[in-house]
Amino acid sequence: MHQLPPIAVLWDYSHIWGLMAWRALRALGFPVRLVKGNDIAHGALFRKQGGAAEPACPLLVVPGGSARLKAGSLGEDGKRAIRDYVARGGRYLGFCGGAGLALSHGKGLELCPWARASYPERILHLISGHVQASPCAGDFTPDWQGRTPSLPVWWPGRFHNAGGDVEVLARYQAPDSDFWIADIALSKVPRHVFAEWRERYGINLTADFLKGSELIVRGSFGEGGYVLSYSHLETPESPDANRWLCHLLGKLTGARVPEAVVPAWDLFANPWEGEAGTNPPEALLYWLGHMRELMELGASHRLFFRRTSWLMGWQPGLPGMLCDNLLAAMHAACRLKPAPKATAYWQGIQLEFEELAEQFFALTEGYLLAVRLANTLLPTMPGAVDREGLAKERDRLFGHPMSGGGVLGAMQAMVDEYVFLCQES
Repeated sequence: MHQLPPIAVLWDYSHIWGLMAWRALRALGFPVRLVKGNDIAHGALFRKQGGAAEPACPLLVVPGGSARLKAGSLGEDGKRAIRDYVARGGRYLGFCGGAGLALSHGKGLELCPWARASYPERILHLISGHVQASPCAGDFTPDWQGRTPSLPVWWPGRFHNAGGDVEVLARYQAPDSDFWIADIALSKVPRHVFAEWRERYGINLTADFLKGSELIVRGSFGEGGYVLSYSHLETPESPDANRWLCHLLGKLTGARVPEAVVPAWDLFANPWEGEAGTNPPEALLYWLGHMRELMELGASHRLFFRRTSWLMGWQPGLPGMLCDNLLAAMHAACRLKPAPKATAYWQGIQLEFEELAEQFFALTEGYLLAVRLANTLLPTMPGAVDREGLAKERDRLFGHPMSGGGVLGAMQAMVDEYVFLCQES
């Protein structure tokens, strides 16, 4: 069987999206090397060939997550190294936040001359699920034979078309059957209601504001090139997206990549059904059980709800994404065979992690139930639960809604580092 080339994946501040990309690439047969911004700044994307540095792998994949935090982890040296890597023939594939990182703005890589579009209305950033896409024929687009592919987006950014030599591979066409705005499934809203909402309340939830805007683009940079996608083509069990991912991986690496569907990713499945020789720390297995119980508690009080096998949805204002990140990281950590570096690292931080976990789960249970009570009493007793107190407790436990922090953030960083070290020999 033909050996597929290795692919580098930027690990910093990717969380569930980094795990999803890593998992998809491995499922498709690619060897994957996780790299951090500091590694890149110190030459991880290059190898010495004679007296010159050449790309060490054909492709760098940058998953979703905060583009701003990724840029900070890279620093100016890391950003310069990525530009040099692509200019010398490397390829860059960015999903969502990874796409935003490659754009031309204050903290971007400037691989692509386009910028990020602003959000005049917050609703534009609350979309998730699958959309019908209009593909543009070309070498980087599969032959859909006139069919409209269904592609997933998870709270995406948007491109600002600034001209230049950028090829559009796909545009938004319309919401598909599982499209949501915040915690509202559009398929559950009768079509005539949209018109009534617009006429009576001035609310537009039809998502027609998406139609025609760019979803996937590509371009050249020096001897290399980039593909930037606000669709998460690595999403599990998304056949059209996975087909496009296989096609792109073939074009970007030069390898023959058979079409395949990324398998289901059930974060509530038994974690010990992992790699051969898996022997996760008992404390991680124990606290993973508590994390699942916490999510199920939220679901029983209609604060969380199942979106997919790998994603829990949440009511607006709740730290659902941050909880999803930690659940995914803990589940992954319990399925991997730990390398010696990972084992040594865990032994050094286990006591601190357990202290944080004791605090987090005890306080978060009370926080979620207080939110539930506040929502119940809001119509008749709006001041019964101290909203300011709830906000302070959320900040303490979860940090900033977008960038994280707090007690959960400290736990997340430890588990992410453990997963990262599991790959190292």
